[in-house]
Amino acid sequence: MSKWQKTYQEKLVSATEAAAAIESGDHIWFPVGAGEPNAFLKALVERKSELRDVTTHQILAVRPWYFEQETAPHIKHNSWFTSGASRKAVQGGWADFTPNYFHEIPKMIRDYWPADAIGAVVSPMDEHGYFSMSLGVDYTWEALKKARKVIFEVNPQAPRCFGNCQVHISQVTHLVECSEPLPDLPIPTLTDEDKAIGGYVAEMIADGSTLQIGFGGVPNAVCQALKSKRDLGIHTEMVTEGIMELCECGAVNNSQKTINRGKLIGTFAWGTGKLYEFMHNNPMIEMHPVDYTNDPYLIGQHDNMIAINATIEVDLLGQCCSESMGTKQWSATGGQADFFKGANRSRGGKGFVTTPSTAKGGTISRIVPTLQPGAVVTTSKNDVDHVVTEFGVAKLRGRTARQRAEALIAIAHPDFRDQLRHAARKMCLL
Repeated sequence: MSKWQKTYQEKLVSATEAAAAIESGDHIWFPVGAGEPNAFLKALVERKSELRDVTTHQILAVRPWYFEQETAPHIKHNSWFTSGASRKAVQGGWADFTPNYFHEIPKMIRDYWPADAIGAVVSPMDEHGYFSMSLGVDYTWEALKKARKVIFEVNPQAPRCFGNCQVHISQVTHLVECSEPLPDLPIPTLTDEDKAIGGYVAEMIADGSTLQIGFGGVPNAVCQALKSKRDLGIHTEMVTEGIMELCECGAVNNSQKTINRGKLIGTFAWGTGKLYEFMHNNPMIEMHPVDYTNDPYLIGQHDNMIAINATIEVDLLGQCCSESMGTKQWSATGGQADFFKGANRSRGGKGFVTTPSTAKGGTISRIVPTLQPGAVVTTSKNDVDHVVTEFGVAKLRGRTARQRAEALIAIAHPDFRDQLRHAARKMCLL
C-alpha cells in the first residue's frame, strides 16, 4: 500500500461521520449541479435538528433535501443561481439569494463570505494522491482555500480531467465513498421554435469561431445546426452533451483558438453518463475555476468569440431580463453578462440572446415595450448584440433606439407587432 493509499484509508469515513464535522454557524459551499455530494448532503439533513444557522451556498442545487421552510432555522440556503430545487424557498423568503456575476463569486468568497467547509463530488484518487473536481471547479476552488473542513465524496462515475482542478489528498479532511448515479441532465426535445432559432444563429457563426453555449432547447438546437461547421473551438462555463456531440462529429477541434489552442475549456459539467465517459482522461478537455473561464477580459482575447444564451423577455431598447418573472427570482445572472461583455471585446465576436417570440401558449409576447415592474436587467442595452426569435435576428449593438425598436418588432410574433408599434410611438421610438 502506497503512502497516499494509507492516507486515503485514514481519512475515509461514512457520510454520517463526515456530516458530524459540521457545526452550528458553519458556511458550507457546494459546486454547481452534478458536483453536489448527495450522500453527505442527505446525512447532513438527517442531523438538522442538532444544528442552528448553518448556511449552504450553491449555484443550481439539484436535490430538494433541505428546502422546506421548517428546515431554514437549522440549514438555510443562500442561492447564487436559483434552480428548480431551491426556487420555491427563494421566492417564499426562507432561502436567501445573492446577486452576482459568476466570474466574481471567487472574489466575493475572498472578500466577503466565510467558507468553513466544502462538500464536492470528485473522481477517484490517482497514484500521486490527486482527485479531480471535474464536475464543478467553479467557485468551489476558491472556497477550498479557506475551508477548515474539506469533504470529498469519491464517485467512480466522476471523470478525471486535466486543468486547474486537481486537489491533493493532503488538502482533504474527510473522504466519503459513494457509487450512486450522478444526476442526469439529458438533452431536451427540440421544438420547432428551437430549431428555427438554432438555424438562424448557426448561419451567423463562421468556421474557426470559439463558442460559449449554454444549456436548453435553443443551445442544443444550435449545436445540432453547427455539425456541418469546421475548426470550432470551445471556451465555455458549462460542458454539455451538445458540445460533446460537436466534438465527436469533428466540428469542434479547438485548432483555431486564440488562447488554449487545442483545448476545450470549461468550469463545470452536467449531462449523462455518456458525457462523463467522454470527459474522462480526455487530453483535449481542461476544467478551470470560474474566475478564469468567465473573466470577460480573457474571453475578449479570443478572436471570433461567440456567446449564446437565453432570455425571458426583451424590451424595445434591448434590455434583457433573463432571471426573474417580475419581482420573482427565477434563476440568476450566471455567466450571461460575463460572456456577452467578453464577446463584445473580441475581434469578430458576436453575442446572441435567444428566446421564443411568445410564452404561455402564444398569449404573451416576450418582446415587450418595457420590462415587467421589478424585472431584473441581466444583459443591459449597452451589452446586447443580437436578439433572435423564430422569426429572425435583430442586430442591436451600435444601433439607435429607433433602429432597435424597428428590428425587435420585426422579429416579434405577428400577433403582437401592431401593439408593439403603438407602444413604440407613444414612447417616441417610432
